[in-house]
Amino acid sequence: EDQVAVRGAGIYGRRLARALPAAVTGTGWQPTGTVLITGGTGALGTQVARWLAGRGAPHLVLTSRSGTAPDGLIEELTDLGTRVTVAACDVTDRDALAGVIDGVPEQWPLTGIVHTAGIVDTEGLEQTGPEAVARVVGPKIEGTVLLDELTRDLPLDLFVVFSSTAATWGSGGQGAYAAGNAFLDAWVQHRRDRGLPGTSVAWDP
Repeated sequence: EDQVAVRGAGIYGRRLARALPAAVTGTGWQPTGTVLITGGTGALGTQVARWLAGRGAPHLVLTSRSGTAPDGLIEELTDLGTRVTVAACDVTDRDALAGVIDGVPEQWPLTGIVHTAGIVDTEGLEQTGPEAVARVVGPKIEGTVLLDELTRDLPLDLFVVFSSTAATWGSGGQGAYAAGNAFLDAWVQHRRDRGLPGTSVAWDP
């Protein structure tokens, strides 16, 4: 055990427990306005875009460092009735990110963020230098903080980050990746403590 809690009633260790599904009321969340998807042209981001378009999202902004969408993606989303903007943006670049957010059309105000941008680098800790660590954690840490700072005064419906179970039980050769995702989990809790929307989705590594 690497973490224990010593209490009067005994010694406790951390365990994962299956969460029971919450009771669902109403029709569920429906996307309105613009939803910004960072890493929106990557494997995860495109799946999120398809899901949102299928639920009637009026406008999606997909960002990536290249600003290039996979062949046929824009047409596919447009056929579902969604308007699509693809933008080149490094999520760790404050000015670039602010420009994307400021450029959201007034008729479709920004109502949601799904932060999927990230870099995976599998390498032993002894071979990992500061630059490699910074490259992996940058989109997770700097990107999340900037998204939070630039939108905290907007009436967002959702602020979702894509994390990993590597933050909970580790993953061989992915120390920086695990650390970055642990930050995501903590920052979402920080947002919720401030009364702001926040959800961290921890995928299997």
